[in-house]
Amino acid sequence: MAASLYQLDAHCQAILEEYREHLPEFERVAKEVQASLKEVFSEAGLVVASIEHRVKTEKSLTGKLELKGAKYATLADITDIVGVRVITFYSDDVDKVASAVDRLYKVDWENSVDKRKAHEIDSFGYMSLHYICSVPDFPYRIEIQMRTVLQHAWANMNHDTGYKSGVDVPKEYLRNLNRLAGMLELADEQFSLIRNEITDYRRRVQSLVASGNLSDVPLDADTFRSYLSLGPFDALNRRIAAVNQAEIQPVNLLNYLSVFRFLECKTLGDIDRIIKENADAAYQLACYQIGLTDLDIISSSLGPQDVCIAYVLRSGAGKLGLKKLFDEINGESDSNEMMAEYLLEEIKDFPFMNNQ
Repeated sequence: MAASLYQLDAHCQAILEEYREHLPEFERVAKEVQASLKEVFSEAGLVVASIEHRVKTEKSLTGKLELKGAKYATLADITDIVGVRVITFYSDDVDKVASAVDRLYKVDWENSVDKRKAHEIDSFGYMSLHYICSVPDFPYRIEIQMRTVLQHAWANMNHDTGYKSGVDVPKEYLRNLNRLAGMLELADEQFSLIRNEITDYRRRVQSLVASGNLSDVPLDADTFRSYLSLGPFDALNRRIAAVNQAEIQPVNLLNYLSVFRFLECKTLGDIDRIIKENADAAYQLACYQIGLTDLDIISSSLGPQDVCIAYVLRSGAGKLGLKKLFDEINGESDSNEMMAEYLLEEIKDFPFMNNQ
């Protein structure tokens, strides 16, 4: 569309022509900034919902020039030709993103705006942090916006409904919108609070596990993962591997969480006790399983498996209890009952079976 079709004076037409001339460069820089932010966030282990980029359209730029073109001496005075938006899951991650942006680019603090400091009742969806940044070897400044998923959803909803667009909104609708804004702002705060509390809980658990106070640690996925990091089955597996001078193949033992829950363990102390009380019996089982073979590689799951088998047998649960254990370890199958019956017959004279 020719500049003459717009209501622009010669000065603004010159700015528009400069925009058209450099449009490919704007699009290139927008993509490069997006890619750079992705790389920095990945290196920092910072997970965000999305990183969007856009170049202001000619229609949008013309509208801005028609309204207030006189305030811009050159195109470089318009700081949002290139825009990048980072959307985070948590409100406190906005500051982490901002810190990364500050390290990556030179921030024009005088023209940057922290809209989170607004306290108007209807300000929630506009609480973005806006940084005006300079990119190396690029003569124009860019705008990087940072806000949460909920703030982004609210802003989009307001845009779609015409709210904040100058259209009068009936009081009953305005009241409901503001109530919703308050709810979303509270949700944003609570998500961050809950995440921080969970992080603190995991740190306390790791401290308890490291100190050996296992009876004070309830059994759950996080605590069991921390417990496994101590290598509670390593000594037993090394003892078993020595039978054949075998190598130990590490495997993920997190699936044994459900097995120990099946055995009614409530704390890590319960698991630790089961291991200590049944390690010798588990070793006897392993010797029977691999002693007459030339197996030179064993799975790290062999130790925990035989500990659980020994515990069930020594508790007097018999074939039914052993079958249920195999169902838990291997998945339900008719073969588990036959395997339980066979194992019981084979090891009926083992010392630990006679000491029940």
